[in-house]
Amino acid sequence: MGMNNFVNSVDLLHRALDVQILRYQVTANNIANSEVPNYKKQYVNFESELARAFESRDNDHNAFHMITTDSRHIESERPRDWHDVEPRRVTDYLTTAKANGNNVDAEQEAMNLVQIQMQYQLLTRLENFEFSQVNIAMKKI
Repeated sequence: MGMNNFVNSVDLLHRALDVQILRYQVTANNIANSEVPNYKKQYVNFESELARAFESRDNDHNAFHMITTDSRHIESERPRDWHDVEPRRVTDYLTTAKANGNNVDAEQEAMNLVQIQMQYQLLTRLENFEFSQVNIAMKKI
């Protein structure tokens, strides 16, 4: 395991933990507003944008890149750096709403909270594993 892989893994795990905290807050907010007329539920979009960034990086070696010799030239699209991907709050205006215009299913949101908590626990275990690997490697030196 190279140091760069370790740093990237830990960085990605930290980002994922931060996203889960945001997801928890957004979901708790949905539950708190489940009876508010015309409130529209929100969710957090992160993984799909992260996947697109990784895909752009992976496909870049096959890409055609134009050379620019003037600032007015149009540059080729560069791969998106996954470090720049930020979680986004998305408001759901599309799902069917209750009679009062609210579209929060409090039971579903409560189940989402449990799932978020479980994913957070899994991520912390993965992070602990990453550091335990470093400890093992350090003891061998």
